Amino acid sequence: MSLRIKKGDTVKILAGASKGQTGEVIAVDPKNNCVKVENLNMITRHKKARSAQEQGGIIKMEGNIDISNVMLVCPACDKATRIATVEVEGKSHRQCKHCGYDFDAKKAEKKETKKRATKATKAEGETEAKANSRVKRTRKSAKTEATAE
Repeated sequence: MSLRIKKGDTVKILAGASKGQTGEVIAVDPKNNCVKVENLNMITRHKKARSAQEQGGIIKMEGNIDISNVMLVCPACDKATRIATVEVEGKSHRQCKHCGYDFDAKKAEKKETKKRATKATKAEGETEAKANSRVKRTRKSAKTEATAE
């Protein structure tokens, strides 16, 4: 089963010590149905130094939060919302139940613009490479003509 919350989403914590706070998802673990939220649900680990280069000490890090205890925050209506899945152009998109905001539309646009940009730079690179190869050919032909004389 795929999770409806992805890395980079803003979520609101519904239960636990960090209840009511919002933050950005930094990691998703679909195997254990958990997420890690930036600077929320902080846990402390005591780490022992294993070598001379590796320091020991007390380390604070984000703990896992069960996926059922977080809710996605819609950037359009600024509310914690449930998610509807809608099929757009053959792909499933996540949509806000309150206002109908499409969470995956902007990500798809970013990917398309990146593809266009890379295609344009590749095309420019190919034209430059062709022009350079023409110049090299003329230089070679000039050298061969000079040696032939």
